[in-house]
Amino acid sequence: MADADLDVVIRQIAKQQNKTVVAAAKKRRDHYLALAAKAADAGKKARFRQLAKDALEHGTFAARRLLTSADNAADSYARAMRMAVEAPVATPPAPAKKTPAAKKAPARKAAPAKKPAKPKKKKA
Repeated sequence: MADADLDVVIRQIAKQQNKTVVAAAKKRRDHYLALAAKAADAGKKARFRQLAKDALEHGTFAARRLLTSADNAADSYARAMRMAVEAPVATPPAPAKKTPAAKKAPARKAAPAKKPAKPKKKKA
């Protein structure tokens, strides 16, 4: 997988996570169905069956959203890489050649301006 492109890796990981989420949802559904089988009255049995149905439904929706999100991220990465490959490379401008006269006369720094002296007060 060292040579695999990142978008392929994203999709593979998403498929693995999708399987894990669906398996967890099915396990939760089985748990609620087991509770429904043990329930004494019809009301509890119906409620646990509904919980089992809802748990599986919400779990599969979450898995689908996860897969869609990963597909979008992988597509976005692949598109960005295609654009980067097709984009022209900006080359820095070549530095201007200095003349020999410019090398001989270095620029001098300006001297800092002096503050005017305060007038002395006369003693009376």
